[in-house]
Amino acid sequence: MKVIETEIPGVLIIEPDVHGDHRGYFMETYHKDVYEKNGIHADFVQDNMSFSAAKGTLRGLHWQNAPMAQAKLVSCTKGCVIDVAVDIRKGSPTYRKWVSVELSAENKRQFFIPRGFAHGFLTLTDNVEFRYKVDNFYSKEHDRGIRYDDPSIHVDWGKLLNGIEPILSKKDQEGPLLEDSDANFKYEGDE
Repeated sequence: MKVIETEIPGVLIIEPDVHGDHRGYFMETYHKDVYEKNGIHADFVQDNMSFSAAKGTLRGLHWQNAPMAQAKLVSCTKGCVIDVAVDIRKGSPTYRKWVSVELSAENKRQFFIPRGFAHGFLTLTDNVEFRYKVDNFYSKEHDRGIRYDDPSIHVDWGKLLNGIEPILSKKDQEGPLLEDSDANFKYEGDE
């Protein structure tokens, strides 16, 4: 397994070891001891999966407020996405900064997003299956989101969309800006 650090400490790209032959391939998608040795210390308690039918579907930017905050280990098992993590920890040296990675069924990469980050993705193909491992259970009461095009964050969706209008849920169309949200994360130093 290869772990690639991003510009934001704690946000990691994982390239699992894939063993293939004429029959196909095998890979470990998670091994607690191996992931902990590589800096991922989350006790995953729930797995989620989403399906997006059309290219240009944009889901995000989402998180759960404390005390139900979630770290996420995400991957794309069918199709291709651009995945984005945004630091929303007040006081962080990387506050409002974002990083992105292409995740696909072909590259088999994973993206680890710690607590205190908003998360979203844009589908680059039709028929996308996207998987999440999370370290806290879903809580409707703590579920939050902000606009994908918040000008204070400057995610370059325009470049990523390449002229396509994004397909958004009503929730994502009507989300607040980060400055108007009740995101309750404070930076406590890098772990």
